[in-house]
Amino acid sequence: MRERATRPRTSWRAVAPLSIVVICAVLAAGCAADPDTPVAAPSTGPVTVTNCGVPVRVAEPPSRVVTLNQAATEIMLALGLQDRMVGTAYLDDTILPEYAAAYAKIPVLAKEYPAKEKLIEATPDFVYASFASAFSDEGVGDRGAFTGLGVGTYLSPAGCPTETRPSPLTIDHVFGEIRDIAAIFGVPDRATALIDGQKARITAAVSSVRDAKETSVLWWDAGTDAPSVGACCGGPGMVLAAIGVTNTFADITGSWGDTSWEKVIERDPDVIVLVDAEWDRAEAKRTFLTGHAALRDLPAVAGQRFVVIPFSETAAGVRNVLGVERLAKGLTALPARVGS
Repeated sequence: MRERATRPRTSWRAVAPLSIVVICAVLAAGCAADPDTPVAAPSTGPVTVTNCGVPVRVAEPPSRVVTLNQAATEIMLALGLQDRMVGTAYLDDTILPEYAAAYAKIPVLAKEYPAKEKLIEATPDFVYASFASAFSDEGVGDRGAFTGLGVGTYLSPAGCPTETRPSPLTIDHVFGEIRDIAAIFGVPDRATALIDGQKARITAAVSSVRDAKETSVLWWDAGTDAPSVGACCGGPGMVLAAIGVTNTFADITGSWGDTSWEKVIERDPDVIVLVDAEWDRAEAKRTFLTGHAALRDLPAVAGQRFVVIPFSETAAGVRNVLGVERLAKGLTALPARVGS
């Protein structure tokens, strides 16, 4: 998945040895130091799932979880697991309204990735993240370091190393992640209900779009000198494929890729998705296109055939159904292509 650059932090190895001793002692004691934090979990047998090619085994459902990145946080909340969460960090958007009350009760450890010391203070028994950067030196450290401390970890399959990352990413891979998390936390029935509901919504959205296969869509993520566009195999491609439209740049490998405005003009998309993010607003993209001498006469630009989709709806998680619905609604509401 595409990720914003985050400020560098000290590596896990830089954490004071005393802090490591403290967390090990607390973990060994069952993390009962904070009586106000619920620690009860359903009694189930050991569960093992394969994540990024690595077995993740839990003897019992984790009860002190820290989530990193919005998609991971919202999957936990969608599964009703807020009572297991002792910390969270790094939103790209406002939390979904239906989860706002539950989210407000969870400590926010940092605006972006927390310092290692801050994460240690939360004494987690499990850390769940969406982006690869979470388990790096710019995040909270390598997953192996947590394993050595007896702390379980899970990384969204969309953030796995290239050799184990799904390609192309599909909605079914997202559903697989939801099932994995529900299995780890002993609530498989909740995953089934959540997934069934989302499948029904996607089916309804797809059925509302006419001539999808004949519609080419440019997914413009960022960049004006060299536009970064949705490629074949990541979040943008997943949303486009779910609707059944043609991705203008499906021939670019990976999740996103840089191209040129000359190629955009040559390929002449029917519709342009403008990604809206805090760091790169859709309205600025619209202004650029309509004011550009070489681009403003493109039929998609001249006809204002734009669909705005928040960046947060491209990260693998419960918001992807919103991206599918938003694209479907946008396509059905667009004016006819200029010159058609």
